[in-house]
Amino acid sequence: MSALICGSLAYDTIMVFPDQFKNHILPDKVHILNVSFLVPRMRREFGGCAGNIAYNLKLLGGDPIPMATVGQDFGPYRDWFAEQAIPLDHVKVIDELFTPQAFITTDHDNNQITAFHPGAMMRSYENHVRDVPGVTFGIVSPDGREGMLQNAKEFAEAGIPFIFDPGQAMPLFNGAELREFIDLAQYVTVNDYESNLLQERTGWDEKEIAAKVKAYITTRGPQGALIYADGKLHDIPPAHERRVTDPTGCGDAFRAGLIFGIEKGYDWTTIGRIGNLMGALKVEHPGTQNQRFDYEEFAEQFKQQFGYAL
Repeated sequence: MSALICGSLAYDTIMVFPDQFKNHILPDKVHILNVSFLVPRMRREFGGCAGNIAYNLKLLGGDPIPMATVGQDFGPYRDWFAEQAIPLDHVKVIDELFTPQAFITTDHDNNQITAFHPGAMMRSYENHVRDVPGVTFGIVSPDGREGMLQNAKEFAEAGIPFIFDPGQAMPLFNGAELREFIDLAQYVTVNDYESNLLQERTGWDEKEIAAKVKAYITTRGPQGALIYADGKLHDIPPAHERRVTDPTGCGDAFRAGLIFGIEKGYDWTTIGRIGNLMGALKVEHPGTQNQRFDYEEFAEQFKQQFGYAL
């Protein structure tokens, strides 16, 4: 079963400032702010929601098809996904633009200053769900505004069930547009903060949203997840990581587990546990695509954590 993963492929350039921002920013002078931070530590990671979800789904033995628009500098990312045997047939290169990228500077207090360049992502509408054969499932994750609207409509027109995952793109849409996404989707997934924001924007509470889809999934970090489905609320326990290294991308890892579990037809308590374990395994590693395991290793971890086999 092929899952079409609509969203961004991006580079994350992560820098560490070995001090505290507050020691170098004068509160009464922020209107004329002009500061420079020396960052002796820097790394570049492969990222973007579609890239992270596809990578994690591939680890589980799934069949992800990422769909995104990228730029002239996509070469290293292309080589990386080729190594992972993730197809790039529906990743479009726009030569005059750059691949989306985030520049993140973190200080010793874990405060962050981030600049995000959307680049080719703003032309994601040039790709079409209808042009991808053999798709049985999909997800609309954060991407260019017009592309997200178009992808949801084309999934619905094709009768392909999909997850709506607004994430950091939620501010791009008004209440009416968010309500339309929910009406078109079969599943909605958000974190607990986004859940509150989605309810505020749509004017619908959790039960109203859940009544319009097969499942409304809310992740809660170390508290696990809540899944509203079939008229019931499933409180999913967390998985326990062996160490906390970097939480970046754990939500995308959860979504990969969600897709895998839905495609396999598991019950909701098992699907939620798969997602939580995927997130925990990600947290143990820096970056968003550096964890390594296969399905057999994952299944063994699942049995150890939850006491039953997949």
